[in-house]
Amino acid sequence: MFHLNVRHLLLQQRISSLTDIAFNPEMGWTSCIILFLCVSVCESWPLPDTEPLMHGVVQSPQYPQPYPPNLQEQWDLSVPEGYQIRLTFTHLDIEASAGCYYDALTVLYDTNILGKFCGHENLADGHHPGNQPILSPGNRLTLMFQSDDNNPERHQNVGFSAQYQAIDMDECSAPEPEDGSGPLCSQICFNTLGSYLCSCHHGYELRADQRSCVLSCGGGIFDETEGHLFSPGYPNPPHHAVSCQYIISVESGFTVVLNFTDNFHIESMDTEQGPNCLHHWLQVTTSDREPMKLCGGKSPGLIVTNSNTVRLDYHTDNEGLSKGWSLDYSTYRVKCPLPGNVAKGRVTPILTEYFYRDYIYVRCDQGYKLMMGGQEVEGFSTMCQSSGQWHLPLPECHIIDCGEPEPLLNGGLTFLSGFQYQYRSVVQYHCNEPFYSLLGGITVVFTCEADRKWRSNSDIVVSPTCIPVCGQPTKLISAYQRIIGGSHAPEDTIPWQVLLNIDGGRGGGMVIGDRWIMTAAHNVMNKGNQVSEETVRIYMGLTDVKTQLDSPVYAASVHVHPEYNNPINVDYNHDIALIKLQDPITFNSSIMPICLPAEGATYITGVMGLVSGFGVTETGGRRILTNKMNYVQLPVVEQETCSKSITSLKKTRDNVPSLSNNMFCAGVPEGGQDSCQGDSGGPYALRDNGRFWAAGIVSWGVDCGKQGTYGVYTRVTNYMDWINKTMQEN
Repeated sequence: MFHLNVRHLLLQQRISSLTDIAFNPEMGWTSCIILFLCVSVCESWPLPDTEPLMHGVVQSPQYPQPYPPNLQEQWDLSVPEGYQIRLTFTHLDIEASAGCYYDALTVLYDTNILGKFCGHENLADGHHPGNQPILSPGNRLTLMFQSDDNNPERHQNVGFSAQYQAIDMDECSAPEPEDGSGPLCSQICFNTLGSYLCSCHHGYELRADQRSCVLSCGGGIFDETEGHLFSPGYPNPPHHAVSCQYIISVESGFTVVLNFTDNFHIESMDTEQGPNCLHHWLQVTTSDREPMKLCGGKSPGLIVTNSNTVRLDYHTDNEGLSKGWSLDYSTYRVKCPLPGNVAKGRVTPILTEYFYRDYIYVRCDQGYKLMMGGQEVEGFSTMCQSSGQWHLPLPECHIIDCGEPEPLLNGGLTFLSGFQYQYRSVVQYHCNEPFYSLLGGITVVFTCEADRKWRSNSDIVVSPTCIPVCGQPTKLISAYQRIIGGSHAPEDTIPWQVLLNIDGGRGGGMVIGDRWIMTAAHNVMNKGNQVSEETVRIYMGLTDVKTQLDSPVYAASVHVHPEYNNPINVDYNHDIALIKLQDPITFNSSIMPICLPAEGATYITGVMGLVSGFGVTETGGRRILTNKMNYVQLPVVEQETCSKSITSLKKTRDNVPSLSNNMFCAGVPEGGQDSCQGDSGGPYALRDNGRFWAAGIVSWGVDCGKQGTYGVYTRVTNYMDWINKTMQEN
């Protein structure tokens, strides 16, 4: 845009004639408003900063009326940088004079006068610009208009009217300045709208001044995994004073390899120690080694940098000659050391070399587990890092442990092979013989398998069970005698015998399981009511009552056969009861259960059975309550014989109980051998195949050991369903 400043140079008229001066309250400045550019004289004030106009009109004061005398006006026109001003006169009529001495319009560019005009176009001797426009060398132009003090009535010259516009300047075609500063562009100039651009030929690059060109290094940062680099102008010698830098920077984990071609020449000074790179050199710099300067006429060949970043600095001074160098660079992944072996494990994959980003895996042999830092891990892998080291150390393979096998109640185990419960260790379970035996009677061997479970040869996972051995005392009685008048039972010969103390009364019983005692129902009944389990004390394991009283066993519950009904002691049918113990018994040579009847067990007349107890015995012709366990051997009596004996007794005595099919008799007709008071609930044991079994329970009798009478026993075989059901449900 043009900036138009009207400067007051000559003030000869009165201030009152300056009728067009106004004050703008918003802008805060006094302006001289030139209406139609016809104010003859005005005082100049700076105009506000505005963007330059691209065109406009300039006219003399009072145009198209004659201009007044004594004028000295100036217009300063400007357009944006990169443009010229083209001034075209549409009319010019100024008083003519020789050399335009009096009235004149002068056009200037800075201090250079581009033209001085007066007269009019029809005047032959005038200085009229004609129709040819005036072009400013730059973006500025000054117009100065003057008139003398002649009386204005003497002429009718109207002055001038001109149009101006901004046109693009072709800086590239301008002649080179005479001040020796050189052309605008040292090589290639491109004219643009309002400006220009410089460029360079191939192999050169623009300097920071954006005008001059310098030989291109082709340097910079190269991040590809391979490439080709060469010195400026290679293989031709470059200009002097070259300073180029090339940076090869690839991903961490890769190593850069430089491979120089044979055509290598960098000026050097030969010394006894080799080329001395004083003025020209190529310096190779990596982070972990001293910089290496290269020069001379021999190619360095292959250089393994062991780094992912390499800086190449090429330098020549203003003298000498170096033809330069060329190289191909490549990269390879950083190598990690061989991982080694893992005992009892496998490292995969097996390679001759391992590089950055390679993974290896470790798996243990069957039966072994992965361990790291004292902790077991499910899997393991490690990666070759950019540093050339594995990111994790190798683990160890430890043999797996199945843990301690399930303990075997009343038994134990023996290692057949291995130890510490480790993989492939073999253990054999055994029971505490001869008091317990394995359920099923088979040998059970367990092996620690890879799934960390103990498995038997038959793929059993659970532990075996030790069941009590019944009816097989560690000692046998060599000669049997009767309880009435008999002798004491040796220790460990009748280990199932127990002594009951119920509210001070004495009775017998037998061990049939580790928590069960079998006895007669009438032992645990009192006047038709079942006694409380809290009143029951059980003694077992010894043959002397005095010793047994120190260690009673307590009852948890008492179970009387539901059909037993004998309130007045005349009906002993179903005379059977079970006592459950509070705590299980551990069997040994002194305490062992008697066997329960097998299915189909029979009572054969005349077969001898063993009766034992702590009841009344005969000593010196007197009957006393013994403190020692006694025993007697009595035969099974034929049921009809027993029935006749009882029928005979009923004829002479009152309240003799009846014999039922749930009972059997044992004894001898001549008497003298029998169970008696205090023996009730004790066992009548028969022996089959080396085992004693509970054939009967001492129930009742008339006159212990009297001729023609027999002892009566509860027939246990008739109650097996009830016995099993009671023990299972309780």
